[in-house]
Amino acid sequence: MLLDKPNTLEINDQRLWDTLMVSATIGPGKSTGLRRLALSDEDKKMRDQFVRWCVTAGCKIAIDRVGNIFARRDGQDASLSPVLMGSHLDTQIAGGKYDGILGVLSGLEVIRTLNDRNIETRRPIEVVCWTNEEGVRFQPPMMGAGAFAGAHEIDWVLSQTDDEGIVFGEELQRIGYAGETDRNPADIDSYFELHIEQGPILEEEGIDVGIVTGGFTSFGAQLIMKGEHAHSGPTTMKQRKDALVGAAVIVAKVNEIGWDYEPKGRATCARIDVSPNKYGIIADHAEVTIDVRHPDPDLADEMYQKALALIPVASKQANVEIALVKEWSFGNVGFNPDMVNLIRSVASDLEVPHKHLLSAAGHDAYHLSEIAPTAMIFTPCKGGVSHNENEHIERSYTIPGVNVLLNAVLRRANS
Repeated sequence: MLLDKPNTLEINDQRLWDTLMVSATIGPGKSTGLRRLALSDEDKKMRDQFVRWCVTAGCKIAIDRVGNIFARRDGQDASLSPVLMGSHLDTQIAGGKYDGILGVLSGLEVIRTLNDRNIETRRPIEVVCWTNEEGVRFQPPMMGAGAFAGAHEIDWVLSQTDDEGIVFGEELQRIGYAGETDRNPADIDSYFELHIEQGPILEEEGIDVGIVTGGFTSFGAQLIMKGEHAHSGPTTMKQRKDALVGAAVIVAKVNEIGWDYEPKGRATCARIDVSPNKYGIIADHAEVTIDVRHPDPDLADEMYQKALALIPVASKQANVEIALVKEWSFGNVGFNPDMVNLIRSVASDLEVPHKHLLSAAGHDAYHLSEIAPTAMIFTPCKGGVSHNENEHIERSYTIPGVNVLLNAVLRRANS
């Protein structure tokens, strides 16, 4: 049947919570969180579990060439393009149990709830798990969604390597998630992504739903410093070609850029790799990743240009060669006004407290917004802590947002 009165459904919150807790056992971290890196054995185990759940819920499974998983619930009219909802199941190296995961499993719960009520929709509905959102093992982040949306060439994605030189495409084959065909990105109606806020605003203000209107503009870059091995004792200061010093200059100065643009600007070097990283030897090689963000695109670009201007400064100070080997950007998007209005209307109908927010983090939804009407829903997280094993959410302030997702997807799927 088709539901006559929209915005009246509620999920089975115990079932969603039980599903989340099963996920929380797959790829456990050192303490309370998860370590489930993209295309690892732990990622395979979670993917397998997700597929089993979806098949049990009556979904048809499709996997594209970069490993994105699509679980489809048919609609009444097979000629209509589907409504997608989802996020990611991979985690940070010391990640929480909800970042990305809540969005995927909430999408599964939407389908289960519709099944419980025998509710048919005009359009098909699909839950999607995007590959390598975190960008921990393979860079850049949001790689699977980016490939789907056309931001990255698929063959380029498949050729990327991790720190051990292991190839992305070979790992997809190894874990059994290398699809043979690609989806047409133009063949989707819309995309919804529910995600924990990863910030403190909603919890502090006692608001259950954040309606994301867009994202901070973010720039990233990978730099490689080439120095020369030498003894750290006899080698005079003017003889040294110290790659670690070059990296250190970049790290310290990029941090200063962030402070210069407080309170809205953010800047850091989140990753540094040094070789040989041993006592008594001057480093001949170092890699640094730059990350700058600001809600104002012009100021974000200004920050990034200042960061790049540090390259010759650090090169001279450390007497090393510095190469800019990779750049990326994301977040300079505004989500579809009709989709934003839909989320706001549903939240109002359900009497769920809500407010508009910008996201300072990266999300798969950014890439999807380039090809289809897209909306993001934020739910609170404890203290705004994320990318941390202590990441935590409460059922009481999470379920209202999932109910908003359910009813918004239902309304869109019947349009």
